[in-house]
Amino acid sequence: MMAVIKKFQKIIILVLVVLMAVVLLLSTVELAWVIIKDAITPPVLILEIDELLEIFGLFMLVLIGIELLDTIAKTYMAESVDHAQIVMAVAIIAITRKVIILDVKDLSGFALVGIAAIILALSIGYYLIKKMDVAVKDNLHEAL
Repeated sequence: MMAVIKKFQKIIILVLVVLMAVVLLLSTVELAWVIIKDAITPPVLILEIDELLEIFGLFMLVLIGIELLDTIAKTYMAESVDHAQIVMAVAIIAITRKVIILDVKDLSGFALVGIAAIILALSIGYYLIKKMDVAVKDNLHEAL
């Protein structure tokens, strides 16, 4: 029964990889279209702040998609990879995208402190997971 479940899981992962690749292709085309459209509209080759923020947001979205594709394709196909570390890295990239496109004028001080706390918590969590992974590998190496 477990063999059937593992095979089903691999098929689902393969479908997700293909779908993510299609989404990445479409989002990259969308990003290129936005850049070209913004660059050729008057004033030519001069981008407004809101256009730059939109472009950076789309760019970061494509990068997050690449990280997710990498996570799905490599991490979930291999049994020995630490999924928590990859998920934390993707979360850090996602919150970074939000910070880059954030308009701080519209937020209260508490919201900014909350965002800082999220970033700090994710960073500490990633560091601890990474440190634990290194310690486990060192212990395994010493045992051999």
